Amino acid sequence: MSIEGKSRPQMPLGEALAASDTATQVAGLCWRMSGRKLEVLLVTSRDTGRWIIPKGWPIKSLSHAQSALREAFEEAGVDGAAAKTRIGYYPYIKIMGEDCGIPCSVDVYPIKVKRLLDAFPEKGQRRRKWFPLEKAALKVDEPELAEMLRNFAPLRPTPEPSQEAS
Repeated sequence: MSIEGKSRPQMPLGEALAASDTATQVAGLCWRMSGRKLEVLLVTSRDTGRWIIPKGWPIKSLSHAQSALREAFEEAGVDGAAAKTRIGYYPYIKIMGEDCGIPCSVDVYPIKVKRLLDAFPEKGQRRRKWFPLEKAALKVDEPELAEMLRNFAPLRPTPEPSQEAS
């Protein structure tokens, strides 16, 4: 069950970990090809400095995919295009103080990065860095996000035409 659209109640961390109702957040899995290698962009969180993908609350006037793209711009200066369909989701507890949190389900949308802008709203508050998929998976704390990173394949190769003899 989702508590999207309702107030987002903070609760003691123990309760948040066991809660069945979750708030929905959106995130952008920002990617590029560097030569023949696929890389993803991670940013640091503002509070703990741990590596994450850009995420935040959905914006009412935007689709979830557009909201994810906006978060990627604000947190990392991403100029790119978001896929309209999510590739998955992962749970986490948004810490809201020393002993409180909000249980969240984060919908993840791939974003093909055209370029990184030098000026963006949270510049100076976060670091951003490109990682190969496996290394990125080792940097994030959420096991479901790590698995999503390990299995991410935005480009499906076109099958070779069969070479049957006539």
